This record gives sequence, structure tokens and C-alpha cells, in this order.
Amino acid sequence: MAAAQNAAPVIVAAEGTAEGIDLFIPAWYDIIWSSVVMLVIAVVFYKYVLPKFQAVLDERTAKIEGGLAKAEKAQEEAAAALAEYHQQLAEARAEASKTREEARAEGTAIVAELKTKASDEAARIVETAHRQIEAERQSAAVSLRAEVGTLATELASKIVGESLEDSARQSRVVDRFLDELEADQSATTSVKEG
Repeated sequence: MAAAQNAAPVIVAAEGTAEGIDLFIPAWYDIIWSSVVMLVIAVVFYKYVLPKFQAVLDERTAKIEGGLAKAEKAQEEAAAALAEYHQQLAEARAEASKTREEARAEGTAIVAELKTKASDEAARIVETAHRQIEAERQSAAVSLRAEVGTLATELASKIVGESLEDSARQSRVVDRFLDELEADQSATTSVKEG
């Protein structure tokens, strides 16, 4: 008996069994109640849940569009800043080039001015040297005339045997002698140059 008690009772369907495709098609009352429940859920979803989803989606859309607008604005500002930077860089390069050219021109002017001053100074020094040399030459010529005249007079006195103490006569003799020396010297110089 124990075996009979332990055996599982087999339940048999009371009204008949469905076979084939009928297993997958529910009964008409299940379809109606499922439709009613589905309609209630759809109304609740449409009235309460869908607007909240729509609000969340609209908020996200607005945030995304705002972010895109901000990104576009930032990109436009960056492009404007870049263009301004390039313009300032070009202006700075042009100004640097202009400054460099001005410095070169100023340097050239300074060099030219210094060369002019140096050549003027050199000309002044040469002129001063020429004047000094001319003055020394004239002084030497006067001194030499006096000495040569004295020596020539003494020599002539000794040769001729007469006294040339008279200063007017002495001066004429010395001048004539020096003129002859100068004429001989200029004749020698012209022969050498020719």
C-alpha cells in the first residue's frame, strides 16, 4: 500500500485536450481580459509615463542642442581669436621688419655722417699740416736767405777783396744769387718731370 500512496496521482484534463495550433491560441475570455488590462496599462502609460519620458527626452534634446550651440559659439570664438592672433602676428612681423629697416637706414646714415666727419677732420688736419709746413718752409727760407746771404757776402768779400758791408748792396747781391739758385733748381725740376 505504501507504494500506492507514494505514487503520484495523474490528473486528467476534465474537458478535453487541445491539440496542434489550438495550444497557442488563448480562450476568448483570456483575450478580452488581457485586452482590458492592456488598455488600462496603455492609458496609464500614455497619461503618466509617456509625458515624463517625453519631458526627459525634450530636456536631453535641449541640453544637447544647447551644448552644440555652445560648442559652435566656442568654435566661432576660437576661429575669430585665431584670425585675430594671425592678424596681430602679421602686424608684429611687419612692425619688426619696419623697425629693422629703420634701424638699418639709421645705421647707414650714422655711418655716412661719421665718414663725412672723419673726411672733414682729415681734410682739416691735412690743411693745418700744409699751413704749418708752408710756414716752416717760409721761415726756413728766410733763415736760409739770411745765412746764405751772410756767408755769400763774406765769401765774396774775401774773393773780391772789397768790403760789402753796405746792407743795400749786400741785400742786392744775396737776392740775385738766390734768384739764380731758384732758377737753376726749377730748371732741374722741370727736366726731371719731363
